[in-house]
Amino acid sequence: MKTPKKLTIRDIAEAAGVSPSTVSLVLNGKGDISGLTRARVLEAVARTKYVPRNLKGGSEGTGDTLRFLKISKHGHTVNRDHSVFISDYIDGMSAEATRRNYTLEVVSFEGQPISAVAESLTGAPISGVVALGTELSEDDIRLIQAVGLPTVFIDTFHDVVDANFVDMNNEDAVYKVLSRFASQGFKRIGFVASHVDTTNFRLRQAAFFKNMARLGLKVRESDVLSIESTHEGAYEDTRRLMEGGFDPAECYFCTNDIIAHGFMRALKEFGIRVPDDVSIIGFDNLPQSATTDPPLTTIEVSKRKIGYLAVTILDDLITAAERQPAVKVLVGADLVLRSSDARDVPRRAPGKSRSKRQEPAE
Repeated sequence: MKTPKKLTIRDIAEAAGVSPSTVSLVLNGKGDISGLTRARVLEAVARTKYVPRNLKGGSEGTGDTLRFLKISKHGHTVNRDHSVFISDYIDGMSAEATRRNYTLEVVSFEGQPISAVAESLTGAPISGVVALGTELSEDDIRLIQAVGLPTVFIDTFHDVVDANFVDMNNEDAVYKVLSRFASQGFKRIGFVASHVDTTNFRLRQAAFFKNMARLGLKVRESDVLSIESTHEGAYEDTRRLMEGGFDPAECYFCTNDIIAHGFMRALKEFGIRVPDDVSIIGFDNLPQSATTDPPLTTIEVSKRKIGYLAVTILDDLITAAERQPAVKVLVGADLVLRSSDARDVPRRAPGKSRSKRQEPAE
């Protein structure tokens, strides 16, 4: 059996339908190359998983600048509702970048193809990149990596992708949520998922089922809901569920705080009281979660810590004398206790269906 040969620039040129010199110019950010051709070369690099030779510190003339890419592909999770936690990431990155004598610049991309994001990096006078990976797919990650700059992805995690990640430990966080519910004596625990496809959402859903089994608790299929991830979307989807007939579980873990806010708003309109009838725990500890009615019990992960670790790893990649293995870091979580999951109140008998909105008393 022949050993597969190592890919070369000629192989990439053939895959992209361009000359080897064009590939070289694209990878080094030089030449008058059209955007379409650049995108075609970068897509071929990503498709073949070719790893360009990293130039230490980027291209010639690179300054000590790091670039944070705030990427919103569809805006269902990266939007103004989550601007606070993105600011926390930036605070952590900025503080550590300054300590390590880097300048941090922030560049936003909203609704643009990832090929445009990758193209913006070719030849850029920067030393390395931190990319917000919340809405990125595996192919998106490989496309950005294909540029050849040292890169760390935050707010996402992939076990089998050869890239650097710093993310929250979703399994540990969800275990803390379910353990809290179990310690309060709840048996029928529901989960409010989202059909919006992001890695952290998928990881939390997988962690819900895994940890329910770990705690010896059974999952009712009807107690796993799927709704939109924006506040209005979560509210409207929950209303539709209840209009069709709704038999609520004793408590629900919501994929994030925004979903929890919309979910609670709809429950209230239909006369389902939180926490009197249904207990709720969210995820993210957004500032508004402390002022909801009732205040939301939720998971907090230090976004500043994630930002700090991303720059620490990136600096190691930049200063290393040789190519480094991928680094994948998970940051632990704390449960912030408020009153949305309290159990020291009388509760309605389980199993009572509520399908119509409660009318206000005369």
